[in-house]
Amino acid sequence: MIDGVKRIPLPIYEDGRGYLFEVVHATDAFLPQFGQVYVVGDPAADVVRGMHMHRELIDLFCIVHGRALFILSDERPGSPTFKQIERVVLDGARPQLVVVPPLVLHGWKSLVADTVLLSTASHVYNREHPDEIRLPWDYCGAAVWDVEKK
Repeated sequence: MIDGVKRIPLPIYEDGRGYLFEVVHATDAFLPQFGQVYVVGDPAADVVRGMHMHRELIDLFCIVHGRALFILSDERPGSPTFKQIERVVLDGARPQLVVVPPLVLHGWKSLVADTVLLSTASHVYNREHPDEIRLPWDYCGAAVWDVEKK
């Protein structure tokens, strides 16, 4: 696992009305400050969404419906996991939070149609001066996105 990346299982609370799971709290130690929350819906499977990283921003991802593959690459010189690539599958039926620190390259693709991602960020996105370094979708090699169909 890439140093500094966290995968946190999220407990599900169920009763006769349905279920609830809490994604992130302002008091969580891995989120030094809170910036914004946004939702991304993917109506079709297999669309790769942005390989990018941030200089300061911490990203937190949770799939709330469907399934998605995340690719992470440690781009922090001096890190014990420098240049290590990690593949993580998140599933809305088994909620989990992935915490991505600064300078860890990341992107994702939905594995099924109608996948919904909930993202929390430590900073508000600044459209005039984005804290974002974009790289090609196949920066880690096109094969990292392959998933065996069963």
